[in-house]
Amino acid sequence: MISEKEGRALIDRLAQTRTLTRSEWTQLIENRTPALADYLFRRAREIRIRYYGKEIYIRGLIEFTNYCRNDCYYCGIRKSNRSAVRYRLTKKQILSCCETGYRLGFRTFVLQGGEDAWFTDERMLGIISEIRRRWPDCAVTLSIGELSYESYRKFFEAGADRYLLRHETYDASHYARLHPESLSARHRRKCLLDLKEIGYQTGTGFMVGSPYQTAENLADDMLFIKKLNPQMVGIGPFIPHHDTPFADQPAGTLELTLFMLGLIRLLLPKVLLPATTALGTIAEDGREKGILAGANVVMPNLSPEQVRKNYMLYDNKLCTGDEAAESLKKLDARFRHIGYHIAVSRGDSLNT
Repeated sequence: MISEKEGRALIDRLAQTRTLTRSEWTQLIENRTPALADYLFRRAREIRIRYYGKEIYIRGLIEFTNYCRNDCYYCGIRKSNRSAVRYRLTKKQILSCCETGYRLGFRTFVLQGGEDAWFTDERMLGIISEIRRRWPDCAVTLSIGELSYESYRKFFEAGADRYLLRHETYDASHYARLHPESLSARHRRKCLLDLKEIGYQTGTGFMVGSPYQTAENLADDMLFIKKLNPQMVGIGPFIPHHDTPFADQPAGTLELTLFMLGLIRLLLPKVLLPATTALGTIAEDGREKGILAGANVVMPNLSPEQVRKNYMLYDNKLCTGDEAAESLKKLDARFRHIGYHIAVSRGDSLNT
């Protein structure tokens, strides 16, 4: 146990030195209180405003395929879910999403999908290079899972700037409880190191409150993030999906997710930190609270409206209304209400 005073001292030291020991991370997470969280968020906002002001960067999310070769136990588009309504967007549809997004003010497009073998390197190269040709002032981000070094390199050379690959959990035994034997924490981390070596602006992250997770697991995640030094960290609460082995597991909490967001902002002051769709799913004002905890990115959906409901990684995912890119003005109004505003820019990370 640590006292409120000791918790504040750890937060102050984290803000000053950008580091804590595994034991200190664990103690801080285990002994958090509402008062300590409020203090953390004040410090996180100070640092976030110092580097990024009150601007919120937008990323246009294009969920272009929900086919996946993997069988992760928590994911609604896992290979074994025969109830999933599968789809793939065509190259023409993907480019149409980008066209709509550009007109709305998006300057970063995030191509996200399951690990779908139909999208060969050749097909992906055609899509990436065409986006780069048509919108040269935009950033292209990929989030398509574990691939070979050669594939990553080719996509980078074709014009992809950024790559998002959550490590999910650093601890190998915990990772094994969330995934089938074909997947490993070691290989996941190797992919992240490959991406960094090639030159991508790299994003990682983890689920908060995933089954079997401990405070020590979260401490290990923070130590790994410190070592990797990514340009972006995406975290969100675990939310169960009814057609997965974890259907009956409790969801992660808004409270702990916000606390981890604040800690990440102090750990990596210049990192791009999204207030995720999952935050907005578990609480109506979840994304606003994420911004007030230190986040500075949101990722509205540019996917065709008719497929959004089928990219269902977890139950009750936001896929219409203010989550839709067409409602960007409403989203901006919500953020202006708390003193922030959406920026029309690529929103590059200052964390280099």
